Amino acid sequence: MKKIVYKITVLALIVGAFASCDKELDQIPFDSFGNENAYVTTADFENAVRGIYSGLTAGGFYGGSDAGGMLDAPDVLSDNVTFAQKGRGTRRTLHNWQYGAADGPMNGLYTAAYTVIYRANLLLANSEGFDGENKANVVAEAKALRALAHFDVITFFGKIPTQSGDANGSLGIAYVTEPDPNVEPARLTVGAVYDLIVQDLTDAAADINTDNDAGRMSRDAVNTLLSRVYLYMGQWQNAVNAANLVTTPVAPRADVVDVWEDTKQSGLLFYIPNTLPVLGLNVGVTWSQGGLTNLIPEYVVSYDFYNSFASDDIRKDAYTMQAANNADGLQFNAIKKLYGRPGQSNGQVDIKILRAAEAYLNKAEALYNLGQEGPARTALDVVRTKRYTSPPSGETGTALRNAIRLERRFEFAFEYQRYFDLKRWGVSIERDGNGDLADGSGTPSDAQSLPAGNFKFQLPIAQSSLDVNPNLVQNPGY
Repeated sequence: MKKIVYKITVLALIVGAFASCDKELDQIPFDSFGNENAYVTTADFENAVRGIYSGLTAGGFYGGSDAGGMLDAPDVLSDNVTFAQKGRGTRRTLHNWQYGAADGPMNGLYTAAYTVIYRANLLLANSEGFDGENKANVVAEAKALRALAHFDVITFFGKIPTQSGDANGSLGIAYVTEPDPNVEPARLTVGAVYDLIVQDLTDAAADINTDNDAGRMSRDAVNTLLSRVYLYMGQWQNAVNAANLVTTPVAPRADVVDVWEDTKQSGLLFYIPNTLPVLGLNVGVTWSQGGLTNLIPEYVVSYDFYNSFASDDIRKDAYTMQAANNADGLQFNAIKKLYGRPGQSNGQVDIKILRAAEAYLNKAEALYNLGQEGPARTALDVVRTKRYTSPPSGETGTALRNAIRLERRFEFAFEYQRYFDLKRWGVSIERDGNGDLADGSGTPSDAQSLPAGNFKFQLPIAQSSLDVNPNLVQNPGY
């Protein structure tokens, strides 16, 4: 791990962390004194755990960034979006798979994730002598956040276990468990990293509160993430078992649009309130800027994908919109997710990280892979009956597998998943070749295909990180 990251992290932890205000996340400053004084009372540990959560809101992580982060990179790297000529050219290198070590693609995420990890480790190291009433919960939150950060890093920079036969023995990432700003860890194997992620999440699920304040993880959130990790590992029954522990219902069809406009929170397991004066991040500008008649899109919905939504699928209304740039006479199939709250177009919405629908889709895929087609279809239909007025059903065999995969694409469009799904299924990325305008005309994205097994499915470690840590090695092909 690069020393510069940790120096920045230490400064950030001293300068600011999150504290509670009206049961949600607010920022307050940490005083500049030693850890032996900073970690004493229950309030100290509550402040510290909010400091860990605050790291998730960094621009390169979940906070929205022109360089790419969790809010956009999984779609920019895959086939759900087309590069818009009207925009500013953001993430074009990432979209065209033209990155190398010198570019440091996603280095903002890499740095922000290890900042979160450092803060988690600092709390965990200082919790050993603490015996407050909230100890079990905050320790569980720290472990869950440490696991989430490592997981987000390895999905970009390492292989996914189901991706290929050699994945578990290939280069993973450094799994850091000590708050040492001078540590220079080597990369573990993919298999070893995933085992450590599971251990952290299993520990967290045992002790975390069933409900925590808004902006914090709960037991359902941890178990949903654990089911995803098991799915990526190909441990199908474990994925089912973890998903079965999730009790939050899937958002009903009538609430789906409202959830993405922040007027309801149905089905949300973990989200970060994004309001002034605490955050107020304009995360939606990652996709576009402007109103419905003067839109400047960075990316638009790929033409074939836009037209594949059924007319009675509420997600088409919630996730996409028709917009124009009247000055140039252009019409777009634009991305509505993250666009804004009712009456707004500033991209300022809550940061939604985990939802109950994922538990059922994870379970459906895992059950199918176990050969249990009936239960798999039942789990899939829990989601489909809440998205369509006339939901499809009845598939068997390969048609059922394809239906599960298609519903994942619809449900998680423009939301952290598509690139990783294609990657872990070991399939090529094939874009539709259409242009960026609403009728499919205009200019297509420069690059259209990334073959399965291509080394570019693993992003390169930034050269700046390699320079400061002699124990890091680069991914093959760079």
